[in-house]
Amino acid sequence: MISVRVSRVQNAFPALRSLLRSSSTYSHNTNIDQTGSSARLSQFSKELASGPGLDDFIITSLKTEKLNLESKNTLKSDEKRSKKTPYQRLPEWLKTKVPVGANFARIKSDLRGLNLHTVCEEARCPNIGDCWGGGEHKTATATIMLMGDECTRGCRFCSVKTNKTPKPLDPNEPENVAHAISKWGLDYVVLTSVDRDDLSDGGSEHFANTVRLLKKKAPHILIECLTGDFQGNLDCVAKVATSGLDVYAHNIETVENLTSHVRDRRATFRQSLSVLEHAKKIKPSLITKTSIMLGVG
Repeated sequence: MISVRVSRVQNAFPALRSLLRSSSTYSHNTNIDQTGSSARLSQFSKELASGPGLDDFIITSLKTEKLNLESKNTLKSDEKRSKKTPYQRLPEWLKTKVPVGANFARIKSDLRGLNLHTVCEEARCPNIGDCWGGGEHKTATATIMLMGDECTRGCRFCSVKTNKTPKPLDPNEPENVAHAISKWGLDYVVLTSVDRDDLSDGGSEHFANTVRLLKKKAPHILIECLTGDFQGNLDCVAKVATSGLDVYAHNIETVENLTSHVRDRRATFRQSLSVLEHAKKIKPSLITKTSIMLGVG
């Protein structure tokens, strides 16, 4: 009986062959030698034959190890599941409807056709449907980004692409912008831009020309220009301020002691203040405006 079991275990576990050979030899010898003190060995051999074999112990051990491993894996999976943050649905007041409407569709189509850019789309603003469509107040607005979508500066808070040498200005952009906005049915438009330090005038003439053409085509539209600092060139500030716009905006972005950490090194807090001050000085009736971000300090 032991010999048969030994043969089966030898095939499954080669590493134990030498030990099993000695067990097999011992089993045969006890069957042959039945004299004297070998009687006790014969009885012991019978007891071994009627009991579990070596392979039974090995198989049981392997099964136990497998069960232990499965148990550990189950515990780890349970721990991972328990550590996951439960999914929380956004409150209804935080959700916004998918933008729809004839005015929204018309504006989007014109933007693609004229290769124009908007901050509304670049920033994925959730209020785009209300602004372009007029919303509950029926006052439609849009923010057009002039002079391309590549900026010569790299402020840490901004995700606009940075390029030291952006593409040349599109000479047709002022006319395209004026033509598109005049037929959109907007009441208020914001013209902003990337910083173009690669241009001698920072793009101020491009700004001013766009405002003049737009006012000519649609004099009822209120125009806000959100400009850069033009590297502190106040002549450029004056050019935009006297172009016929209604609101001159320039953002200081943050408090003075955080400016160097948040904004590009070429922008300073005092330089931004001088831009706003000069715009108001050149045209006192002009509305000046600035904005500051909360949560960066």
